[in-house]
Amino acid sequence: MAETQRLLAVLAHPDDETFGMGGTLALYARRGVEVYLVCATRGEVGEMDPKFMQGFSSIAERRESELRCAAENLGLKGVFFLNYRDSGMPGSPDNQHPQALVAQPLEQVAAEVTHYIRTLKPQVVITFDPIGGYRHPDHIAIHNATVRAFQLASDASFHLPDDLPAFQPSRLYFHTMPHNWMRLAVKLMPLMGQNPRKMGKNKDIDLVSITEVRFPIHARIDYRPVAKEREVASACHESQGSGIVSGPIATLRRLVGSYETFMRSYPPVTAGDPLERDLFAGL
Repeated sequence: MAETQRLLAVLAHPDDETFGMGGTLALYARRGVEVYLVCATRGEVGEMDPKFMQGFSSIAERRESELRCAAENLGLKGVFFLNYRDSGMPGSPDNQHPQALVAQPLEQVAAEVTHYIRTLKPQVVITFDPIGGYRHPDHIAIHNATVRAFQLASDASFHLPDDLPAFQPSRLYFHTMPHNWMRLAVKLMPLMGQNPRKMGKNKDIDLVSITEVRFPIHARIDYRPVAKEREVASACHESQGSGIVSGPIATLRRLVGSYETFMRSYPPVTAGDPLERDLFAGL
């Protein structure tokens, strides 16, 4: 009998699983892959219109509910939380909260991720790129912890209280934002009266600086067969705007919004390797 294929995404907040890589997760779930998510926080610092709080006692409770709705529609087999607190954007007071993800020791968080890698035994692990997509502190923190956990999981000399045996996943990928279309959007925004250096609800996302970082793309996943599932999952995150964008970004997203891209960290890519269309090819 063929070995069960498993994919583990390690992310920071509810909605990261859908807005960033939801198409990929849904596609593999449809193909019969066991898809799991480890989410570091419950998005406690996310903005929340009071109208979305009816029936919920906290932002964290509301956002967890939205995540579980999205996970069901994407076809995820399991969702696990690390129980840290959303750290907010760079320089915010939330960075200093004692339970904030960015305030935790790297080795501590990495050990927790290692537990899930050894428990679930995924062949493929996915997390954010080194700048966390748009430099969110929690995205960068969980990227670093996942990279470290990927190393520790296969180290037989590294012991956890659960005493699970070492396990070596086959591949580690970083989700990358499609910077080509973002660079075009940055050029078009001033024509639409938008400042690309002050984007987002709080105007604290600098798209110009983000597009100046260029990560190689080693895999491109066409998720058109599950575009509907991704759309329905996005709607679950109603309090966070359902991933809705407007203006030139929305136009460009519609043009290129049929695939998600990844940089392969392990095994190392060698010159001449073709662009991958399947994260599990050959496994």
